[in-house]
Amino acid sequence: MTAPLITILDDEPQIRSMLATALEDAGFRTASFGRATEFEAALATMKPDICLVDLGLPDKDGLALVHRLALEQGARIIIISGRSRVQDKITGLELGADDYISKPFDPAEVVARARVLLRRRQQAGGQKASIARFAGWSADFDQFQLQAENGDILPLSHAEGEVLKLFLNSPNRLITRQYMQETLGGVAGDSFDRAMDVRVSRLRTKLREDPKNPRLIKTIYGAGYIFLGEVNWG
Repeated sequence: MTAPLITILDDEPQIRSMLATALEDAGFRTASFGRATEFEAALATMKPDICLVDLGLPDKDGLALVHRLALEQGARIIIISGRSRVQDKITGLELGADDYISKPFDPAEVVARARVLLRRRQQAGGQKASIARFAGWSADFDQFQLQAENGDILPLSHAEGEVLKLFLNSPNRLITRQYMQETLGGVAGDSFDRAMDVRVSRLRTKLREDPKNPRLIKTIYGAGYIFLGEVNWG
């Protein structure tokens, strides 16, 4: 069985070397890049399981790259950045990243976070059906896209897809914030709650919900969310 591939995009050679050594010692394959242009060119011939992305890149905006990766590649993304402000973390998660690690960091923490992401993918892969139909919509979790009743296709970021799948797996049941944090990973707190609120808001927009009175994803204030409707998988 081929080991998972993790790409490392960071302009500091020491960090690339440190991460590659730790990940390869843990059984992963790695590919390292110092510039975004080199990394993007390599994506034409490789499909990483996880992308580690530094935001402070010399040739491109790191946040814009994260957003494009999330939408176009359906990639699992861990941001590794010297930007430690809460707002930077929130923005990164809002744009589609799955996790955010601030520098300086322990390489063992990166290995542990990568294993958590891959374990979640394997658990999702254990579900036979990857397409869910509900309220005139079809969600394809292999392609990470939504299809409307009129045939319109809307892309989902991996992070948005995970939230939607969580709702569709438990329709008509309260999904608490604590359960979301335990299931989706991440550190509980204001930045996690804000990121979840933004992802739900984006899902509502894509599902063409009335923001003042959504019919599918309801907010239960002080508790979490509930998805209302019948869901058919397969």
